[in-house]
Amino acid sequence: MIFDKVKKFQVVFDSPDVDSPPVFSSGDVVSGRVVLELCAQTQVHSVKLHAEGYAKVHWTESRSAGSSTAYTQNYSDEVEYLNRREVLLQADNGELTTLPAGRHEYPFSFQLPEETLVTSFEGKHGSIRYWVKVKLHRPWALVKKIKKEFTVIEPIDINTPSLLAPQAGTKEKMARVWYHNFGQVSVTAKIDRKGYTPGEVIPVFAEFDNATSRSVVPKAYITQTQTFIARGTMKQKQAVVATLCGDAVGARRRETWHGRAIKIPPVGPSILQCRIIKVEYMLRVCVDIPGTSKLSLELPLVMGTIPLHPFGSRTSSVSSQYSLNLDWLRMAIPEQREAPPDYSSVVTEEEAEQNSAASRIEEDLSAVLERPFMAYVQEFRFRPPPVYSEVDPNPQPVNMRPRCMTC
Repeated sequence: MIFDKVKKFQVVFDSPDVDSPPVFSSGDVVSGRVVLELCAQTQVHSVKLHAEGYAKVHWTESRSAGSSTAYTQNYSDEVEYLNRREVLLQADNGELTTLPAGRHEYPFSFQLPEETLVTSFEGKHGSIRYWVKVKLHRPWALVKKIKKEFTVIEPIDINTPSLLAPQAGTKEKMARVWYHNFGQVSVTAKIDRKGYTPGEVIPVFAEFDNATSRSVVPKAYITQTQTFIARGTMKQKQAVVATLCGDAVGARRRETWHGRAIKIPPVGPSILQCRIIKVEYMLRVCVDIPGTSKLSLELPLVMGTIPLHPFGSRTSSVSSQYSLNLDWLRMAIPEQREAPPDYSSVVTEEEAEQNSAASRIEEDLSAVLERPFMAYVQEFRFRPPPVYSEVDPNPQPVNMRPRCMTC
């Protein structure tokens, strides 16, 4: 067995929190260092770094070509998002570099692409991963490799008009068993916006109208749908991440939800920009009807990473634009300010005397502090309109020739 002179070979990212892995987004600078500890003097050809990022999908399906023939069909595809190379150590003339025993560090730094990346993801049939791979080349020795992944989260701001728009819908179904109709069931549901972040509570407003002769049970689910695409074929995986169950609605009765709460658990953000992997969320408001399939109403959701602005409105898209664009704070103030109105033109002499008499305080300061403070706000009244009259106050002269309407 050949004695390995490499004691430690690792990648360390520059991160304020050493224990947690670093998180980046498009345009960020990824920096760190490669740590190499040697037990003895070693000759090295080079130390090279390769940063990569890929979205990959793969699954297999069994197909039958006859009664006794079967084969397996493979589906796979990939999309490249990052490919950067950097040489950390290499002699200019291609000769060997002799490193003494001890610790050696090689810093590295590269910028992620400015165009929109895709959030890191791990699924059953695919993944989106970013990593840094470093290779140590030595003479008469196998190439030593290390690989360390890092996380990319592409921000999704829910303070946008499209994600702050309310979502609503109505659906109805005729409940029947074989050829017998039991009546109609309808559901109407609404949520205040489309975009949410994990940990928030979605108030569900819904109305369930049961015109059948049987009791039905209303429910609500938050579902996650993972879609994998390869070679024109699609593979989906669905999961329920949150559930809300209501009380049974009796026959020919109506039930209303006035903001029933369903909480979003810790889930990953929506992935909508990848060509081969998509992660979408949906709020399904359902009614379980005995003896037939359930009635389901779907309202789309988008899981974001930037929560609702503190002073933004949940239902107003205009306020959300102001929460993002603060140019209105820098509006120019006119140099010549308008002078305030004269006091005598606003308050009459009688009102001024009444105000001065009411403002005389005979108690001491301690008594004043014990009672509530009242503010006097002058009421401004506009001049009343003129009195309506059937007689024209400005009649035309008698000798004036009337105008012909056809001329």
